[in-house]
Amino acid sequence: MIKYKANQTRTYDGEGFKRRAACLCLRNVDEDEVLLVSSSRHPDQWIVPGGGMEPDEEPSVAAVREVYEEAGVKGKLGRLLGIFEQHNQNRKHRTYVYTLIVTETLEDWEDSVNIGRKRKWFKVEDAIRVLQNHKPVHAEYLRRLADTCSPHYRPVCCPRAMDSKAPHYVVCSTQDSELFNR
Repeated sequence: MIKYKANQTRTYDGEGFKRRAACLCLRNVDEDEVLLVSSSRHPDQWIVPGGGMEPDEEPSVAAVREVYEEAGVKGKLGRLLGIFEQHNQNRKHRTYVYTLIVTETLEDWEDSVNIGRKRKWFKVEDAIRVLQNHKPVHAEYLRRLADTCSPHYRPVCCPRAMDSKAPHYVVCSTQDSELFNR
């Protein structure tokens, strides 16, 4: 565990990956619209809400907490889409990505007040295009959603061809927690 900023900590797993969690916030069970938030570093760019896990925090709990803080929404947590690994320069992230059907939208929320964060609904196809250039791993989350679009669909692992420029990621089974290397 490494301390940074005032009261925040970053936790790493045994392989040196920063532990993160995120949710694809969906407008309804049709899973055709997703909520993106403005980046804190680049306010003109959109991202999927998510962030670092606290020590001993379960991934699903962290995902719901991060969505509440960053997007100001609450909802019904759905399935685990996968565990995505990203390697950039000296950083390694392992992100658990869930679906969440939004049931409540706050007028003001922590990041809107503190840093002026915005949120916006996008059709899934449009969100993929918006994310592709600056957050390709976030676009990959949405491609995974499209591959598993029904809430009742529970694949073990459906490997897809990856662009050689795309970040490496591992997709876990949505039925259990085994990892499948790609």
